[in-house]
Amino acid sequence: MTTNTPAYIALGHAALRAKAELASENLRCCGLCPRRCKTDRTGGQTGYCRTAARAVVASYDAHYGEEAPLVGSHGSGTIFFSHCNLLCNFCQNFDISHEGAGRRVSERQLADMMLDLQDNGCHNINLVTPSHVIPQILGALVLAAADGLTLPLVYNSSAYDAVESLRLLEGVVDIYMPDFKFWNPIIAAQTCKAPDYPEVARTALIEMHRQVGDLIIDDDGLTRRGLLVRHLVLPEGLAGTRDIARFIATQISDNTYINIMAQYRPCGRAHEISALARSLSALEYERALNEAREEGIGRLDQRRRVFMIR
Repeated sequence: MTTNTPAYIALGHAALRAKAELASENLRCCGLCPRRCKTDRTGGQTGYCRTAARAVVASYDAHYGEEAPLVGSHGSGTIFFSHCNLLCNFCQNFDISHEGAGRRVSERQLADMMLDLQDNGCHNINLVTPSHVIPQILGALVLAAADGLTLPLVYNSSAYDAVESLRLLEGVVDIYMPDFKFWNPIIAAQTCKAPDYPEVARTALIEMHRQVGDLIIDDDGLTRRGLLVRHLVLPEGLAGTRDIARFIATQISDNTYINIMAQYRPCGRAHEISALARSLSALEYERALNEAREEGIGRLDQRRRVFMIR
């Protein structure tokens, strides 16, 4: 397979359809994510993600705020799914993730969104918060690919992903873009009621990298395959940047492309944790960057950082 051929095209229509059918069976007793709610989503029941048989989409459009290898000149074709299987209390999209703003869509409607983004010149299909709607995505992709979709697929998740579900995506996803959020189980428990998050995220990143390898960027500055990791720096070092950087450099690859993000600000219910009730300082961000470099991370996303002065 060449890097210019999306994985799902190389996989073939029959194999893609088989994956979609297998994934849809999980909806009858849902264990798609580490929450493993075991609800029958085909019968209208909802678990932690509050999503039944149909995906809920908040918006879709060309997005220019993503990393440069995704954006190019025509934007990343983002589809923002509503609800979430992690539900961080400080989420900057609180109305979407916690409150479910958006509309339920059929697989046909979701496929048409993908095709519309392609028609508008986007460089990829960027699936934002997809962990709880993998079956719906695969079902839509079957339809979209049959109708001419040829853009690489970006899986943009919190890294709270079950390995079994990620394996359903092997040979389908071209670019994995997880956000490794926390190293400390106590912080994960306090912010999103998921003390197993650090272990789950480590296992998920290993699997993602096994499937797609390091991020490959072409002569035009665009990527069509590989792993791109995001890490949001939190005040007072709560995210555990040094430990995460060390893990990635030693257990994944020291050639991993990482975006260490500075845009934390208190949103949602962040005030419930005193350290998260303020924005990140420039000094804290520079310290995090230095920690990543000291642990062997060399491919850092280069963008101008803007800090709010309070």
